[in-house]
Amino acid sequence: MAVETPPGPADAVAGVRITPVDAVGLEQRAAALCTRSIKTSSKAAALDLAIRVMDLTTLEGADTPERVQALCARARHPDAADWTVPPVAAVCVYPELVPVAVEALADSSVAVASVAGGFPAGLAPLEVRLAEIAWAVAAGADEVDIVLNRSAFLSGQYQKAYDEIAAAKQACGSAHLKVILETGELGSYDQIRRASMLAMVAGADFIKTSTGKIGTSATPPTALCMAEAIRDMAEQTGKAVGLKLAGGIRTAKQAWHYLVIVGETLGQGWLTPERFRLGASSLLNDVLMQRAKLRDGRYQRREDFSVD
Repeated sequence: MAVETPPGPADAVAGVRITPVDAVGLEQRAAALCTRSIKTSSKAAALDLAIRVMDLTTLEGADTPERVQALCARARHPDAADWTVPPVAAVCVYPELVPVAVEALADSSVAVASVAGGFPAGLAPLEVRLAEIAWAVAAGADEVDIVLNRSAFLSGQYQKAYDEIAAAKQACGSAHLKVILETGELGSYDQIRRASMLAMVAGADFIKTSTGKIGTSATPPTALCMAEAIRDMAEQTGKAVGLKLAGGIRTAKQAWHYLVIVGETLGQGWLTPERFRLGASSLLNDVLMQRAKLRDGRYQRREDFSVD
């Protein structure tokens, strides 16, 4: 499929319109949404939802099978002292450790996700990237997180960027494909909107903000910009694409802000693990602390919830 990007106020990718972004208006609306308060009666549900849409991630060179097994145990039961806490959505690891996660999460609702395709730069030869994706899926990954080829995208090679995502989707087979835009490197909200639309048209099941490997990660305006792109995609094509926000999300208050942004922009139908994720392992401790505060009226120590 040819990817057209004609000049003018509204671009198009494979026939899908890309509306220009009012940067000032976007930032003002994001700021306004982040002032919304959540009533005490709704906080417990919001905290549980934040846990249910969370992806626990370990992507370090020092990762071991034992570390992944511990993370998977926590994914099943985030608070060993309170089994009313729901499980998280997924555990994300490197391909080599997918079999370990698959075994540890057998007979649970927690999905196994794997980064692949030359993560985090995405600049390995395409054949190598596709082989890595296929290997991760064959090893049992339910979801695959790849990165947009920013080198191609930023140099205007939209067809190449599109074709690579489409090929990755094919290599995924039945597994869900998340495409990481690395929004901190794209330069503008218009570029984020364009990259979002391109990835979705090419076959992404989720679009994701960032790898967590650079300084700039998820922000409320970026989340809103991507959510609006998802809304445009749904209105124009009927396709519902998920949103994953990752990097820099550390507090329950931040999680609430993102829940409000997604709920107000995309509707309650997106506030499920099937369409929304928070990729922030450090967030879990704070959410559990806030949950315990609602239950007991006092804060527990952060280390009480740590598995390290």
